[in-house]
Amino acid sequence: MARRSAAIEITMTEQALRLSFRGRALTIANAARPGDDEAEFLVRLDELERWDAPDDATPIEIDELQKICEAIEDFAESRGVVLAFE
Repeated sequence: MARRSAAIEITMTEQALRLSFRGRALTIANAARPGDDEAEFLVRLDELERWDAPDDATPIEIDELQKICEAIEDFAESRGVVLAFE
């Protein structure tokens, strides 16, 4: 029987996204500046290298990063948030 992959849970504050995935946490700060016309929330991909403590020694793998980005896009779309990746 195939194992079902864990879903990514996301909560949003004014300044950050908080993700939970496979028992690990990741906080993504909003890099958008006031007055930016492009996005309400800007994710800098080059800053997504490691999980939050206590898993901060564990790198975020490419396949995990792809799943994270897809989950963030779905989350933003469902809430009408203009999102950009840089």
